[in-house]
Amino acid sequence: MIRFGTGGWRAIIGDEFTRENVRLLAQGLADRMHAEGVADRGLVVSYDRRFLSDVAAWWAIEVLAGNGVPVTLITRPVPTPMGMWTVRQMGCAYGIAVTASHNPALYNGIKVFTEGGRDAEIEVTDELGAHIAALDPAEVRSLAPHEVRDSDLVTEQSSINWYLDAIIEQLDLETIRHAHLRVVLDPMFGVAQTSLQTVLVSARCDVAVINARHDPLFGGRMPSPAEGSLAPLRQAVLDQGADLGIATDGDADRLGIIDDQGGFLSPNQILVLLYEYLLAGRGWRGPVVRNLSTTHLLDRVAAAHGEICHEVPVGFKWISAKMEETDAVIGGESSGGLTVRGHIPGKDGIQAGSLLVEMVAAAGKPLSQIYAELVERYGRLEMEESSYGYTPARREELQRRIFEQHELPAFTREVERIAWEDGCKVYFADDSWLTIRFSGTEPVIRVFSEAPTVEEAQELSRTVAHHYGLEA
Repeated sequence: MIRFGTGGWRAIIGDEFTRENVRLLAQGLADRMHAEGVADRGLVVSYDRRFLSDVAAWWAIEVLAGNGVPVTLITRPVPTPMGMWTVRQMGCAYGIAVTASHNPALYNGIKVFTEGGRDAEIEVTDELGAHIAALDPAEVRSLAPHEVRDSDLVTEQSSINWYLDAIIEQLDLETIRHAHLRVVLDPMFGVAQTSLQTVLVSARCDVAVINARHDPLFGGRMPSPAEGSLAPLRQAVLDQGADLGIATDGDADRLGIIDDQGGFLSPNQILVLLYEYLLAGRGWRGPVVRNLSTTHLLDRVAAAHGEICHEVPVGFKWISAKMEETDAVIGGESSGGLTVRGHIPGKDGIQAGSLLVEMVAAAGKPLSQIYAELVERYGRLEMEESSYGYTPARREELQRRIFEQHELPAFTREVERIAWEDGCKVYFADDSWLTIRFSGTEPVIRVFSEAPTVEEAQELSRTVAHHYGLEA
């Protein structure tokens, strides 16, 4: 059973992530490419450091080549955004990355990219999923392992230089070089070290790295750059007197930041800082795009500069599509992914981390001070994020009560409006809000709330949890 969510297909290894299912997915994708008449344009395959990622890449290639689809394989673990960049650079019709991003170590999966290096839209993944569900394993056509290794249909690429050069060319290297910044990197046992360290060393930063070895168990933690996972990075920044610490998730498309005082900067704060920098520091003009569970502080920054903040559903495919439509400066989400105009239409933790370093260098101030001054200008909004597991029966109950019957708690603050386009979002008259939706990547229901204080945001979240009897 292959179910695509907002971040592609992810499943537990040995349960649903199996050789048979990987082969079925590859056959479905090959069928789609032939039906669209784009098979000859080829497909890019990349993979990360997860258990079976490299092996599963070859499982897929055996089927793709067996169906006459030319494949370019990046033959080393690389950031997922590099795979997306390569799809765009080579003009391929599709691409896949074998990764489960920031999921726990027992998961793996496959992300599908379409022309231009963008996340496959929901229409594509829905159609692909339906086609795969109708396939019989006996219908899978493939080459034997020894045949595919020698096939003219498979091109192996090991260099990552052209992707790194594309990022370096977008940076103000001279400004960074003269700032003499000290940076600590935490790839969280994932794939970011080589790429991000190369970029920053090119800019003459003093770079230290932690958690860099290959560990398919990710040190016993989820490879997600959330505050609770970054204690080692915080300590390294403080011990070394670094200007900042940068952490990336398992496939390096998301990031988290530790400032010079050891404070955690959330993805929301990073997104606001970079949007303000691109407008005020680089002099760019244009709107910003965020999903419905991302900070409304972006709306305030946009309004102050005479710009617009566009809200879209969860899933980076919606952000990239809206950015293209509106020529937005930047787009991102509270889970840690963002991209900037002129780069790939997908999230990239390598580029985002590099740009943040440029921002600190250009300001000539500590990162903690830069954010404090931003809060002075635009005020403060605090977010609370909660996730709750469920049994299949409980999921059906929640689906019915919340999303079919539209049953909501009795809130103590004035409700301005309620939207049901992507889960549920309640907008309050005092600029607070909350969202309730099922995750597209994990079997949990998520509640996000934002308010002027932490206590108010937590109270909104508790109101929802108490009403439905949710347990963390």
